[in-house]
Formats: sequence, C-alpha cells, structure tokens
Amino acid sequence: MRKEILVLGMSCLTLLGSAGSALAAASALSVTAPADSKDLIGRWDLTIDENGKPAPSWLEVKLSGNRTLVGYFVGVSGSARPVAKVNFDNGKFSFAIPPQWEGGNQDFVIEGALTAGGMEGTITTSEGKKYNWKGVKAPYLKRTAAPVWGKAISLFNGKDLTGWKALGKNQWEVRSGVLTSPHSGANLISEQTFTDFKLHVEFRYQKGSNSGVYLRGRHEVQIEDSPKDAHPSSVLFSGVYGFLAPSEIAALGPDTWQSYDITLIGRMVTLVVNGKTVISNQEIPGITGGALDSNEGAPGPIYIQGDHGPIEFKKIVITPAK
Repeated sequence: MRKEILVLGMSCLTLLGSAGSALAAASALSVTAPADSKDLIGRWDLTIDENGKPAPSWLEVKLSGNRTLVGYFVGVSGSARPVAKVNFDNGKFSFAIPPQWEGGNQDFVIEGALTAGGMEGTITTSEGKKYNWKGVKAPYLKRTAAPVWGKAISLFNGKDLTGWKALGKNQWEVRSGVLTSPHSGANLISEQTFTDFKLHVEFRYQKGSNSGVYLRGRHEVQIEDSPKDAHPSSVLFSGVYGFLAPSEIAALGPDTWQSYDITLIGRMVTLVVNGKTVISNQEIPGITGGALDSNEGAPGPIYIQGDHGPIEFKKIVITPAK
C-alpha cells in the first residue's frame, strides 16, 4: 500500500511538472503575440487637429512574422512612409519616422491608444509642434456588382472656370480653349463630387514641371516630367503617388498633349496612359499627402494640382457610375 501511495505521489509530481512546463510555454507565446495587437492591425483614416484646422492623415499597421508590428504612415504632405516598428503595449502604441519634405531636423513621433470608437493620440512634428489626432478604421470599399455607367460629363467647358473653385489666390485661366495654370499657385477643385467613375483627361506640361490629378480629392495620379528611361516609381509619371508604380513610363515628354484614362471602382484603379495600360485593376491602399480629407468612404471631387509648376488641360471628361 505504501508503495502504491509513493508511486501515485510521484505520478502527481510528474503531471504537475508537465503542467508547469505547458504554462511556461504559454507564457512565452503570449510575449511574442501581444494581447490585442490584432485590434491595431489594419488601415486607419486619421484626422489631425492643427490648432482647430483638420488635416488628413493615414496609417496602416501590419504583423511582420509572429511578433513585430510594422506599417506605413501618410502625413499631411508627402508619400506613404515605411514604419520599421510600431511599439504596442496594453492598447497603447507609438512609433517614429524621419521627416520627408517637411522642415525641422527631428523625427516625427506618433503616440496613440485604441478607443471604443477607433483610436486617438498625439503627433509631434519634425519642428517640435504637437497636435492631437483621431482615427477610424478605413472602409474596405468593396463592390458586389459591376458598375452601370451613366452619361459622360464635361467638367471643363472650354470657356471659363464654371464648375471649379481655386484653393487660394487663383492663377488659373482659359486661353484659346485650354485650362491653363501659367505658374505655381492654387489647386483647382471641381464643385461636383463623385464615387466610382471613368475619367479622361488631356494635359500638357512644360519641361521640369509637375502636377497631378486627385481622384475623389484623396488619391493622386502623378503628372510629372519624368524621363522615359526612368525606372517606374509611384512618385513618377503616372504613378498613384506613394502607393502604385506604373508598369512603364509611357510619357511622350514635355510640350506634348498626353492623356490619362482612369477607372476607379471602390479602391480598384486602372490607368491607361496614351493608349497603354500601365496599372491594371490595382488596389489603392490609402490617401495621398495633400488630400482634401481622409473620409475615404465619401464621394469626392476631382482635384488638380497647380502648386508645382505650369500645367494645361484641354479635356476633362468624367463618366460616373449610376
């Protein structure tokens, strides 16, 4: 009997030891997979409060491997910037990124916390200014059926700026049927707003000039005097700025009329440049720096960049989905 009790006791100790090992393993796993990190992963539409003025921003957080959070961040200006590591603990997160086009010589520091309605926090700029911001999960914008197209609308009448408004002091004018920005100045925004559409634009730029067409006022298709032999990039001619590179630089060069045919359905974009398809049904992840707002689920205008040099347009025709 004593022998049986001894054997039973030893068995219990063995079981307890195994349980302890299992608990230790579980504890180790919990360290490599932070609790609630899944709630941070995804895309976020942010709005920064710059002393009472709302400024759009955007964040994407991803899991790299099984324990490191990384991401991309779009500030008030510039392109999507990689985030090497997002620190996360108990619902709070932070990361730092170097400046891009901004002034100042220190890193941006973004700190935030998950909330019941999304997230909120602060951003300290490269110039040391500190602002509050709030964010909500970005919409997927998935479409369940193919669009039915309506009638084509000429957004430019060839005579004047009817249907457009300038953001700032206006330098745009119409010369011999051509919508012209002779020098850097205000951007131009259509008074009508759109959701899904097909857009045809014909444009001409001077040597070294730069412009762009923002879809829904949020996603810029770059117009720039890029060399034809340049390696395609999202920030060069016909790129969706900061996100999508064209398959080739199909530019005809400065002082030549060229065309973009853009189809935007949800987040999916197709771009045909001078008759060549260079982006085919690719997803636009988020907004471009310089966007009008970060409310990606709402209709938005066509927005033409006029603050980076001379640019001309002679046709701007949109076919909205019904």
